[in-house]
Amino acid sequence: MSNSTQNNGSDGQDDGLSQAELAERRDRLNRQLDDRRVADEKEALARSKSDTKGYAQAMKISSEFIAGIVVGGGIGWVLDRWLDTGPFGLIVFLLLGFAAGVLNVLRSAGYVAEPERKIGEMPKGTSKTDETGSK
Repeated sequence: MSNSTQNNGSDGQDDGLSQAELAERRDRLNRQLDDRRVADEKEALARSKSDTKGYAQAMKISSEFIAGIVVGGGIGWVLDRWLDTGPFGLIVFLLLGFAAGVLNVLRSAGYVAEPERKIGEMPKGTSKTDETGSK
């Protein structure tokens, strides 16, 4: 029985070293767990941001598509009323609106390039200013 695995503190020096080693291992594992928690929280935050970004992109694309159809149908309906041409204007402009909506969706998704600007033309939302800041 003297060779049992539990010696109830009879060998104090070996017990002290093992306690120090265990404390060091415990601290190292706690640091690794803290690092893992921080990484998981960052990943969850990035995932939630990308989800909302995807929803925003989907709403933008669907509204552009629907707007193209509604505007085309509206123009066709007004022309039919004004020129008394029956459903022909509505059908033609509804198809044109559908085509414009599909083109807007493809541009938003990046499958079709934006129209090229002419040389010297400024991008949308900018204006030519001199060095003093006046136009």
